[in-house]
Amino acid sequence: MSSDGSPPGTYAPLAHRVPDLGALELLLAVARHGSLGRAAREVGITQPAASSRIRSMERQLGVALVDRSPRGSRLTDAGALVTDWARRIVEAAEAFDAGAQALRARRDSRLRVAASMTIAEYLMPGWLIALRAERTDTAVSLHAGNSASVAERLLADEADLGFVEGLAVPDGLEGAVVAHDRLVVVAAPGHRWARRRGPLTAAELSATPLILRERGSGTRQVLDAALADEGGLAPPLLELASTTAVKAAAVSGAGPAVLSELAVTEELASRRLVEIPLDGVPLARALRAVWPTGHRPTGPARDLLSLTRG
Repeated sequence: MSSDGSPPGTYAPLAHRVPDLGALELLLAVARHGSLGRAAREVGITQPAASSRIRSMERQLGVALVDRSPRGSRLTDAGALVTDWARRIVEAAEAFDAGAQALRARRDSRLRVAASMTIAEYLMPGWLIALRAERTDTAVSLHAGNSASVAERLLADEADLGFVEGLAVPDGLEGAVVAHDRLVVVAAPGHRWARRRGPLTAAELSATPLILRERGSGTRQVLDAALADEGGLAPPLLELASTTAVKAAAVSGAGPAVLSELAVTEELASRRLVEIPLDGVPLARALRAVWPTGHRPTGPARDLLSLTRG
């Protein structure tokens, strides 16, 4: 049997053979003060706990480290030697801690967010204002694009956290639902659909050229899936790269569109757009925060994720 209790010829992990950092800091405090009681107070533990920790370290190393007497505590010769080694270990640990703090500070100094258009325009401003109140020193950059481009930026390490509005989490990512949304069919008040007496059917919506977002957008994905049984969408009347552009075209009377309810709240309230009732087409969707698989958000990204779910 070896001195550390392991059978001869076997390897015991270093963590089992070397005292922990707290015990070494206690030993250094005993060396400074010549008193176990004062050393215990410095490291924030009771004297009995300090005595127990020193005895445990002595058993682990197999040598006596401290002579205790009514006049105080004095290091043995072996204790003095171990203290010299302990000082170097603690100094190395302090350097390690300083380096880790510098890494955290660098990580926390910036946050790169990629979000699909609806989330970027209608939800992200409020979330970022709340984050700014908690992390005043973090610089935030926001890239707005479709859900496919959000996934690409995350997988290329060009974003720390993403937000998408499609049907599912893109390949290579994992995520969490942070909100829910509904797509609505809208048209200008002068459009013939605005004067309908009954709801629009799936077949009518599928057969009608619409003002649409581009392929790869979350809105387009949901709409494509919802109308798949009807043969999909008709060729677009217009295909535009932003929610704002689609909305403006619909308001102008160019044609009907399908947009997030979040995006058209003001236009519906002011009657610049009219919601067209729709029968039998599921257009609800989840809005998700996403990140690369196995790399759960940390630092400012973790804080932003918490705000979106709070």
